[in-house]
Amino acid sequence: MEALTEAVRAGAGPEELSGLPVPEEYLAAHTRVEDIAMFDGVEDKDVRKSLRVGNVPMPELAPDEVLVAVMASSVNYNTVWSGTFEPVPTFSFLKAYGKLGGWERRHDQPYHVLGSDAAGVIVRVGVGVRRWRVGDHVLASPIQVDDQEAMTHSDGMLGEGQKAWGYETNFGGLAHYAVVRASQLIPKPGHLTWEEAASTPACAGTAYRMLVSERGARMKQGDVVLIWGAAGGLGAYAVQLVKHGGGIAVGVVGSEEKAQALRDLGCDLVINRRELGIGDDDGSDPEKVIEAGKRLGRIIRREIGEDPNIVFEYVGRATFGISMFVVRRGGVVVTCGSSSGYQHQYDNRYLWMKLKRIVGSHAANLAEQWESNRLIDMGRIMPILSTVYPLEEIGDAARLVQTNGHMGKIGVLCLAPERGLGVTDRTKRDAIGERRLNPLGTGA
Repeated sequence: MEALTEAVRAGAGPEELSGLPVPEEYLAAHTRVEDIAMFDGVEDKDVRKSLRVGNVPMPELAPDEVLVAVMASSVNYNTVWSGTFEPVPTFSFLKAYGKLGGWERRHDQPYHVLGSDAAGVIVRVGVGVRRWRVGDHVLASPIQVDDQEAMTHSDGMLGEGQKAWGYETNFGGLAHYAVVRASQLIPKPGHLTWEEAASTPACAGTAYRMLVSERGARMKQGDVVLIWGAAGGLGAYAVQLVKHGGGIAVGVVGSEEKAQALRDLGCDLVINRRELGIGDDDGSDPEKVIEAGKRLGRIIRREIGEDPNIVFEYVGRATFGISMFVVRRGGVVVTCGSSSGYQHQYDNRYLWMKLKRIVGSHAANLAEQWESNRLIDMGRIMPILSTVYPLEEIGDAARLVQTNGHMGKIGVLCLAPERGLGVTDRTKRDAIGERRLNPLGTGA
Protein backbone atom coordinates (compact mmCIF):
# COMPACT_ATOMS: atom_id res chain seq x y z
CA MET A 1 0.00 0.00 0.00
CA GLU A 2 1.38 3.43 -0.93
CA ALA A 3 2.36 5.92 1.78
CA LEU A 4 -0.46 8.48 1.49
CA THR A 5 -3.16 5.84 1.79
CA GLU A 6 -1.46 4.33 4.82
CA ALA A 7 -1.16 7.77 6.43
CA VAL A 8 -4.85 8.56 5.87
CA ARG A 9 -5.89 5.26 7.39
CA ALA A 10 -3.59 5.89 10.35
CA GLY A 11 -5.17 9.30 11.01
CA ALA A 12 -2.10 11.36 10.11
CA GLY A 13 -2.18 15.11 10.56
CA PRO A 14 -2.17 17.84 7.88
CA GLU A 15 1.61 18.30 7.81
CA GLU A 16 2.31 14.63 7.21
CA LEU A 17 -0.46 14.31 4.61
CA SER A 18 0.84 17.35 2.73
CA GLY A 19 4.35 15.94 2.61
CA LEU A 20 3.50 12.57 1.08
CA PRO A 21 3.26 12.08 -2.69
CA VAL A 22 -0.12 11.55 -4.33
CA PRO A 23 -0.31 8.08 -5.95
CA GLU A 24 -0.25 7.87 -9.73
CA GLU A 25 -3.18 5.41 -9.68
CA TYR A 26 -6.04 4.63 -7.32
CA LEU A 27 -8.72 1.97 -6.84
CA ALA A 28 -12.14 2.91 -8.16
CA ALA A 29 -15.53 1.50 -9.10
CA HIS A 30 -16.02 2.36 -12.74
CA THR A 31 -17.63 1.49 -16.04
CA ARG A 32 -15.79 1.11 -19.36
CA VAL A 33 -16.76 2.63 -22.68
CA GLU A 34 -16.23 -0.67 -24.50
CA ASP A 35 -19.04 -2.22 -22.41
CA ILE A 36 -21.77 0.18 -23.56
CA ALA A 37 -23.50 -2.40 -25.78
CA MET A 38 -23.17 -5.34 -23.40
CA PHE A 39 -26.87 -5.29 -22.45
CA ASP A 40 -28.31 -4.83 -25.92
CA GLY A 41 -31.28 -7.18 -26.19
CA VAL A 42 -30.89 -8.33 -22.58
CA GLU A 43 -33.92 -8.04 -20.31
CA ASP A 44 -32.10 -8.21 -16.97
CA LYS A 45 -29.32 -5.63 -17.14
CA ASP A 46 -27.45 -6.97 -14.12
CA VAL A 47 -25.07 -4.25 -12.90
CA ARG A 48 -22.81 -6.87 -11.33
CA LYS A 49 -21.61 -7.54 -14.87
CA SER A 50 -20.84 -3.93 -15.79
CA LEU A 51 -19.48 -2.34 -12.60
CA ARG A 52 -15.73 -2.89 -12.43
CA VAL A 53 -13.29 -2.31 -9.58
CA GLY A 54 -9.69 -1.60 -10.52
CA ASN A 55 -6.96 1.00 -10.72
CA VAL A 56 -7.42 4.16 -12.78
CA PRO A 57 -4.99 7.06 -13.38
CA MET A 58 -4.95 9.91 -10.84
CA PRO A 59 -6.22 13.11 -12.53
CA GLU A 60 -4.55 16.48 -12.18
CA LEU A 61 -6.25 18.86 -9.73
CA ALA A 62 -7.83 22.11 -10.99
CA PRO A 63 -7.25 25.32 -9.00
CA ASP A 64 -10.74 25.28 -7.43
CA GLU A 65 -10.74 21.58 -6.53
CA VAL A 66 -9.65 19.40 -3.63
CA LEU A 67 -8.50 15.79 -3.61
CA VAL A 68 -10.41 13.80 -1.02
CA ALA A 69 -9.22 10.48 0.36
CA VAL A 70 -12.60 8.75 0.44
CA MET A 71 -13.20 6.76 3.61
CA ALA A 72 -16.75 5.75 2.69
CA SER A 73 -19.38 6.30 0.03
CA SER A 74 -22.89 5.02 -0.70
CA VAL A 75 -25.02 3.77 -3.57
CA ASN A 76 -27.51 6.07 -5.27
CA TYR A 77 -29.84 5.08 -8.07
CA ASN A 78 -27.70 6.94 -10.58
CA THR A 79 -25.06 4.26 -10.02
CA VAL A 80 -27.62 1.77 -11.33
CA TRP A 81 -28.34 3.99 -14.34
CA SER A 82 -24.61 4.24 -15.01
CA GLY A 83 -24.20 0.48 -14.75
CA THR A 84 -27.08 -0.27 -17.13
CA PHE A 85 -26.02 2.47 -19.60
CA GLU A 86 -29.59 3.75 -19.49
CA PRO A 87 -31.42 5.93 -20.29
CA VAL A 88 -28.23 6.96 -22.14
CA PRO A 89 -24.62 5.90 -21.54
CA THR A 90 -22.90 8.35 -19.21
CA PHE A 91 -19.96 8.46 -21.59
CA SER A 92 -22.06 10.76 -23.79
CA PHE A 93 -22.17 13.23 -20.86
CA LEU A 94 -18.43 12.97 -20.34
CA LYS A 95 -17.63 13.46 -24.01
CA ALA A 96 -19.83 16.57 -24.23
CA TYR A 97 -18.30 17.92 -21.02
CA GLY A 98 -14.79 17.31 -22.30
CA LYS A 99 -15.49 19.33 -25.46
CA LEU A 100 -15.68 22.46 -23.30
CA GLY A 101 -11.88 22.25 -23.11
CA GLY A 102 -9.63 23.35 -20.29
CA TRP A 103 -9.90 21.35 -17.09
CA GLU A 104 -13.16 19.82 -18.31
CA ARG A 105 -11.20 17.88 -20.93
CA ARG A 106 -9.99 15.51 -18.16
CA HIS A 107 -13.48 14.05 -17.75
CA ASP A 108 -13.64 12.50 -21.22
CA GLN A 109 -12.00 9.15 -20.51
CA PRO A 110 -12.66 5.54 -21.63
CA TYR A 111 -13.59 4.83 -18.00
CA HIS A 112 -16.11 6.52 -15.71
CA VAL A 113 -15.44 6.59 -11.94
CA LEU A 114 -18.89 6.58 -10.34
CA GLY A 115 -20.41 7.73 -7.07
CA SER A 116 -22.35 10.82 -5.94
CA ASP A 117 -21.68 10.52 -2.19
CA ALA A 118 -18.39 10.66 -0.29
CA ALA A 119 -17.07 11.17 3.22
CA GLY A 120 -13.34 11.55 3.69
CA VAL A 121 -10.22 13.58 4.37
CA ILE A 122 -8.84 16.38 2.21
CA VAL A 123 -5.30 15.49 1.17
CA ARG A 124 -4.68 18.22 -1.43
CA VAL A 125 -6.19 21.63 -2.18
CA GLY A 126 -6.00 23.58 -5.43
CA VAL A 127 -4.26 26.95 -5.44
CA GLY A 128 -7.62 28.74 -5.66
CA VAL A 129 -9.19 27.04 -2.63
CA ARG A 130 -9.61 29.41 0.34
CA ARG A 131 -11.92 27.95 2.98
CA TRP A 132 -10.67 24.37 3.27
CA ARG A 133 -7.38 22.81 4.36
CA VAL A 134 -5.56 19.50 4.12
CA GLY A 135 -6.74 17.27 6.95
CA ASP A 136 -10.34 18.56 7.06
CA HIS A 137 -13.04 15.90 7.40
CA VAL A 138 -15.65 16.59 4.73
CA LEU A 139 -18.67 15.38 2.82
CA ALA A 140 -19.25 16.04 -0.86
CA SER A 141 -22.45 17.52 -2.21
CA PRO A 142 -23.72 15.42 -5.14
CA ILE A 143 -24.02 18.55 -7.29
CA GLN A 144 -21.20 20.39 -9.02
CA VAL A 145 -21.94 23.94 -10.16
CA ASP A 146 -20.17 26.69 -12.05
CA ASP A 147 -19.76 29.43 -9.44
CA GLN A 148 -18.82 31.95 -12.16
CA GLU A 149 -22.24 31.60 -13.76
CA ALA A 150 -24.73 34.31 -12.79
CA MET A 151 -27.75 32.05 -12.18
CA THR A 152 -25.73 29.95 -9.73
CA HIS A 153 -25.83 32.87 -7.30
CA SER A 154 -29.64 32.79 -7.33
CA ASP A 155 -29.94 29.00 -7.09
CA GLY A 156 -27.14 26.64 -8.01
CA MET A 157 -29.64 24.10 -9.33
CA LEU A 158 -30.78 26.53 -12.05
CA GLY A 159 -27.36 27.11 -13.54
CA GLU A 160 -26.60 25.57 -16.93
CA GLY A 161 -23.26 24.37 -15.56
CA GLN A 162 -24.93 22.31 -12.83
CA LYS A 163 -24.03 18.62 -13.04
CA ALA A 164 -24.64 15.49 -10.99
CA TRP A 165 -21.19 14.74 -9.60
CA GLY A 166 -20.02 11.19 -10.25
CA TYR A 167 -22.80 10.71 -12.82
CA GLU A 168 -22.43 13.57 -15.29
CA THR A 169 -18.81 14.09 -14.23
CA ASN A 170 -15.87 11.75 -13.78
CA PHE A 171 -13.75 10.97 -10.68
CA GLY A 172 -16.69 10.37 -8.29
CA GLY A 173 -16.92 9.03 -4.76
CA LEU A 174 -16.99 5.23 -5.14
CA ALA A 175 -13.21 5.10 -5.02
CA HIS A 176 -10.18 5.52 -2.78
CA TYR A 177 -9.80 9.12 -3.97
CA ALA A 178 -12.20 11.66 -5.47
CA VAL A 179 -11.87 15.03 -7.17
CA VAL A 180 -14.29 17.51 -5.60
CA ARG A 181 -14.86 21.21 -6.26
CA ALA A 182 -14.41 23.34 -3.16
CA SER A 183 -17.93 24.67 -3.76
CA GLN A 184 -19.28 21.15 -3.10
CA LEU A 185 -17.80 20.67 0.35
CA ILE A 186 -19.79 20.18 3.55
CA PRO A 187 -18.30 19.64 7.04
CA LYS A 188 -18.64 16.06 8.26
CA PRO A 189 -20.67 15.78 11.51
CA GLY A 190 -18.18 14.64 14.14
CA HIS A 191 -20.52 12.21 15.88
CA LEU A 192 -21.04 10.07 12.78
CA THR A 193 -18.90 7.24 11.48
CA TRP A 194 -17.52 7.50 7.96
CA GLU A 195 -20.16 5.19 6.53
CA GLU A 196 -23.03 6.90 8.36
CA ALA A 197 -21.91 10.33 7.18
CA ALA A 198 -21.50 9.15 3.58
CA SER A 199 -25.13 8.02 3.50
CA THR A 200 -26.50 11.52 4.09
CA PRO A 201 -25.70 14.22 1.47
CA ALA A 202 -27.43 13.06 -1.72
CA CYS A 203 -30.66 11.73 -0.22
CA ALA A 204 -31.06 13.97 2.83
CA GLY A 205 -30.29 17.10 0.81
CA THR A 206 -32.68 16.07 -1.98
CA ALA A 207 -35.50 15.35 0.49
CA TYR A 208 -34.87 18.67 2.24
CA ARG A 209 -35.20 20.67 -0.98
CA MET A 210 -38.32 18.74 -2.00
CA LEU A 211 -40.17 19.22 1.27
CA VAL A 212 -38.74 22.11 3.27
CA SER A 213 -37.10 24.55 0.87
CA GLU A 214 -38.98 27.52 -0.56
CA ARG A 215 -38.16 25.96 -3.94
CA GLY A 216 -39.99 22.74 -3.04
CA ALA A 217 -43.35 21.91 -1.51
CA ARG A 218 -42.94 24.38 1.41
CA MET A 219 -44.23 21.88 3.96
CA LYS A 220 -45.82 23.38 7.05
CA GLN A 221 -46.91 21.99 10.42
CA GLY A 222 -49.88 19.66 10.16
CA ASP A 223 -49.41 18.85 6.48
CA VAL A 224 -50.25 15.28 5.49
CA VAL A 225 -47.40 14.02 3.29
CA LEU A 226 -47.70 10.85 1.21
CA ILE A 227 -44.27 9.31 0.64
CA TRP A 228 -43.83 6.62 -2.00
CA GLY A 229 -40.95 4.20 -1.41
CA ALA A 230 -40.77 5.45 2.15
CA ALA A 231 -38.29 2.82 3.35
CA GLY A 232 -35.73 3.69 0.68
CA GLY A 233 -32.91 6.18 0.94
CA LEU A 234 -34.92 9.23 -0.11
CA GLY A 235 -38.11 8.08 1.55
CA ALA A 236 -36.64 7.41 4.99
CA TYR A 237 -35.11 10.89 5.12
CA ALA A 238 -38.43 12.34 3.96
CA VAL A 239 -40.25 10.58 6.80
CA GLN A 240 -37.87 12.12 9.33
CA LEU A 241 -38.14 15.61 7.84
CA VAL A 242 -41.94 15.41 7.88
CA LYS A 243 -42.01 14.27 11.50
CA HIS A 244 -39.40 16.81 12.59
CA GLY A 245 -41.33 19.58 10.82
CA GLY A 246 -44.64 18.80 12.50
CA GLY A 247 -46.20 17.01 9.55
CA ILE A 248 -48.07 13.72 9.28
CA ALA A 249 -46.12 11.06 7.39
CA VAL A 250 -47.95 8.47 5.29
CA GLY A 251 -45.53 5.92 3.85
CA VAL A 252 -46.05 3.39 1.07
CA VAL A 253 -43.74 0.35 0.95
CA GLY A 254 -43.62 -2.99 -0.81
CA SER A 255 -43.20 -5.53 2.00
CA GLU A 256 -44.12 -6.14 5.62
CA GLU A 257 -40.46 -6.08 6.62
CA LYS A 258 -40.13 -2.56 5.22
CA ALA A 259 -43.45 -1.60 6.78
CA GLN A 260 -42.24 -2.56 10.24
CA ALA A 261 -38.99 -0.66 9.78
CA LEU A 262 -41.01 2.39 8.81
CA ARG A 263 -43.21 2.11 11.89
CA ASP A 264 -40.07 1.95 14.00
CA LEU A 265 -38.91 5.13 12.26
CA GLY A 266 -42.06 6.89 13.48
CA CYS A 267 -44.16 6.99 10.31
CA ASP A 268 -47.77 7.86 11.25
CA LEU A 269 -49.40 5.55 8.71
CA VAL A 270 -47.75 2.75 6.73
CA ILE A 271 -49.47 1.24 3.71
CA ASN A 272 -48.29 -1.92 1.99
CA ARG A 273 -48.31 -1.30 -1.74
CA ARG A 274 -49.87 -4.73 -2.26
CA GLU A 275 -53.09 -3.37 -0.70
CA LEU A 276 -53.38 -1.03 -3.67
CA GLY A 277 -53.02 -3.77 -6.26
CA ILE A 278 -50.69 -1.86 -8.57
CA GLY A 279 -47.71 -3.01 -10.57
CA ASP A 280 -44.95 -1.14 -12.37
CA ASP A 281 -46.85 -1.34 -15.66
CA ASP A 282 -50.21 -0.16 -14.31
CA GLY A 283 -49.34 3.53 -14.29
CA SER A 284 -50.27 3.88 -17.96
CA ASP A 285 -53.70 2.25 -17.55
CA PRO A 286 -56.20 5.03 -16.70
CA GLU A 287 -58.75 2.69 -15.14
CA LYS A 288 -56.19 0.98 -12.88
CA VAL A 289 -54.76 4.36 -11.87
CA ILE A 290 -58.17 5.67 -10.75
CA GLU A 291 -59.04 2.42 -8.97
CA ALA A 292 -55.75 2.41 -7.08
CA GLY A 293 -56.09 6.12 -6.31
CA LYS A 294 -59.53 5.59 -4.83
CA ARG A 295 -58.32 2.69 -2.69
CA LEU A 296 -55.35 4.72 -1.48
CA GLY A 297 -57.51 7.77 -0.77
CA ARG A 298 -59.99 5.74 1.26
CA ILE A 299 -57.21 4.26 3.40
CA ILE A 300 -55.65 7.66 4.11
CA ARG A 301 -58.98 9.33 4.92
CA ARG A 302 -59.99 6.42 7.15
CA GLU A 303 -56.77 6.49 9.17
CA ILE A 304 -55.75 10.17 9.02
CA GLY A 305 -59.06 11.88 8.32
CA GLU A 306 -58.10 13.91 5.25
CA ASP A 307 -56.34 13.79 1.89
CA PRO A 308 -52.60 14.49 1.47
CA ASN A 309 -51.38 18.07 1.15
CA ILE A 310 -48.16 16.88 -0.46
CA VAL A 311 -47.09 13.79 -2.39
CA PHE A 312 -43.36 12.99 -2.31
CA GLU A 313 -42.68 11.40 -5.72
CA TYR A 314 -39.65 9.72 -7.22
CA VAL A 315 -41.04 6.36 -8.34
CA GLY A 316 -42.36 7.79 -11.61
CA ARG A 317 -44.47 6.02 -14.20
CA ALA A 318 -45.95 3.41 -11.85
CA THR A 319 -47.24 5.94 -9.31
CA PHE A 320 -47.39 9.44 -10.80
CA GLY A 321 -50.96 9.22 -12.07
CA ILE A 322 -52.10 7.97 -8.67
CA SER A 323 -50.23 10.81 -6.96
CA MET A 324 -51.97 13.39 -9.13
CA PHE A 325 -55.35 11.81 -8.37
CA VAL A 326 -54.95 11.39 -4.61
CA VAL A 327 -53.39 14.73 -3.57
CA ARG A 328 -56.01 17.12 -2.23
CA ARG A 329 -57.47 20.14 -4.04
CA GLY A 330 -54.72 22.78 -4.15
CA GLY A 331 -52.12 20.19 -3.12
CA VAL A 332 -48.60 19.65 -4.43
CA VAL A 333 -46.91 16.70 -6.13
CA VAL A 334 -43.15 17.20 -5.81
CA THR A 335 -40.99 14.93 -7.92
CA CYS A 336 -37.26 14.34 -8.21
CA GLY A 337 -37.04 11.16 -10.26
CA SER A 338 -38.63 8.30 -12.13
CA SER A 339 -37.08 5.00 -11.11
CA SER A 340 -39.93 3.00 -12.69
CA GLY A 341 -39.97 4.96 -15.96
CA TYR A 342 -39.83 8.54 -17.25
CA GLN A 343 -42.96 8.62 -19.40
CA HIS A 344 -45.77 9.57 -17.01
CA GLN A 345 -49.48 9.49 -17.78
CA TYR A 346 -52.10 11.25 -15.69
CA ASP A 347 -55.55 12.75 -16.15
CA ASN A 348 -54.91 16.48 -16.56
CA ARG A 349 -58.41 17.35 -15.33
CA TYR A 350 -57.30 16.58 -11.79
CA LEU A 351 -54.47 19.06 -12.18
CA TRP A 352 -56.25 22.09 -13.59
CA MET A 353 -59.80 21.68 -12.24
CA LYS A 354 -58.62 21.08 -8.68
CA LEU A 355 -55.80 23.65 -8.80
CA LYS A 356 -53.08 21.18 -7.96
CA ARG A 357 -49.40 21.84 -8.59
CA ILE A 358 -46.43 19.83 -9.82
CA VAL A 359 -43.00 20.89 -8.57
CA GLY A 360 -39.89 19.53 -10.23
CA SER A 361 -36.94 19.17 -7.87
CA HIS A 362 -33.38 18.01 -8.40
CA ALA A 363 -30.87 17.38 -5.59
CA ALA A 364 -30.14 20.55 -3.57
CA ASN A 365 -28.08 23.70 -3.78
CA LEU A 366 -25.16 24.14 -1.40
CA ALA A 367 -27.11 26.26 1.10
CA GLU A 368 -29.83 23.59 1.28
CA GLN A 369 -27.16 20.90 1.69
CA TRP A 370 -25.65 22.81 4.61
CA GLU A 371 -29.11 23.27 6.19
CA SER A 372 -29.94 19.57 5.97
CA ASN A 373 -26.46 18.72 7.26
CA ARG A 374 -27.05 21.11 10.19
CA LEU A 375 -30.11 19.08 11.22
CA ILE A 376 -28.01 15.93 11.06
CA ASP A 377 -25.20 17.54 13.03
CA MET A 378 -27.71 18.62 15.70
CA GLY A 379 -28.96 15.05 16.04
CA ARG A 380 -32.44 15.92 14.73
CA ILE A 381 -32.19 13.83 11.55
CA MET A 382 -30.49 10.44 11.67
CA PRO A 383 -28.56 8.53 9.01
CA ILE A 384 -30.59 5.63 7.68
CA LEU A 385 -27.85 3.18 6.78
CA SER A 386 -29.01 -0.41 6.46
CA THR A 387 -26.16 -2.40 4.91
CA VAL A 388 -22.47 -1.78 4.24
CA TYR A 389 -20.31 -3.39 1.54
CA PRO A 390 -16.60 -3.09 0.78
CA LEU A 391 -15.73 -1.21 -2.40
CA GLU A 392 -14.64 -4.47 -4.03
CA GLU A 393 -18.27 -5.66 -3.83
CA ILE A 394 -19.88 -2.60 -5.42
CA GLY A 395 -21.62 -4.84 -7.95
CA ASP A 396 -23.54 -6.67 -5.22
CA ALA A 397 -24.30 -3.40 -3.42
CA ALA A 398 -25.70 -1.75 -6.55
CA ARG A 399 -27.62 -4.88 -7.51
CA LEU A 400 -29.47 -4.69 -4.19
CA VAL A 401 -30.61 -1.18 -5.08
CA GLN A 402 -31.38 -2.18 -8.66
CA THR A 403 -33.77 -4.92 -7.49
CA ASN A 404 -35.26 -2.78 -4.69
CA GLY A 405 -34.08 -5.31 -2.12
CA HIS A 406 -32.71 -2.66 0.22
CA MET A 407 -33.94 -0.39 2.98
CA GLY A 408 -32.51 3.04 3.63
CA LYS A 409 -29.04 3.63 2.20
CA ILE A 410 -26.42 1.08 1.17
CA GLY A 411 -23.00 2.16 2.41
CA VAL A 412 -19.66 1.36 0.79
CA LEU A 413 -16.35 1.27 2.66
CA CYS A 414 -13.57 2.75 0.53
CA LEU A 415 -10.37 3.55 2.45
CA ALA A 416 -11.96 2.87 5.83
CA PRO A 417 -10.79 -0.67 6.71
CA GLU A 418 -13.84 -1.42 8.85
CA ARG A 419 -17.09 0.07 10.10
CA GLY A 420 -17.38 2.33 13.11
CA LEU A 421 -14.40 4.62 12.40
CA GLY A 422 -14.28 8.39 11.94
CA VAL A 423 -16.08 9.56 15.09
CA THR A 424 -14.42 12.71 16.47
CA ASP A 425 -17.22 13.84 18.82
CA ARG A 426 -17.85 10.87 21.07
CA THR A 427 -19.66 13.00 23.65
CA LYS A 428 -22.38 14.00 21.19
CA ARG A 429 -22.67 10.45 19.89
CA ASP A 430 -23.13 9.07 23.39
CA ALA A 431 -25.70 11.77 24.18
CA ILE A 432 -27.76 10.86 21.09
CA GLY A 433 -27.36 7.12 21.63
CA GLU A 434 -26.56 4.28 19.27
CA ARG A 435 -30.17 3.14 18.99
CA ARG A 436 -31.37 6.56 17.80
CA LEU A 437 -28.40 6.94 15.48
CA ASN A 438 -29.21 3.70 13.73
CA PRO A 439 -33.02 3.61 13.38
CA LEU A 440 -32.84 0.77 10.87
CA GLY A 441 -30.90 -1.30 13.39
CA THR A 442 -27.52 -1.46 11.67
CA GLY A 443 -25.38 -0.57 14.67
CA ALA A 444 -21.79 0.63 14.28
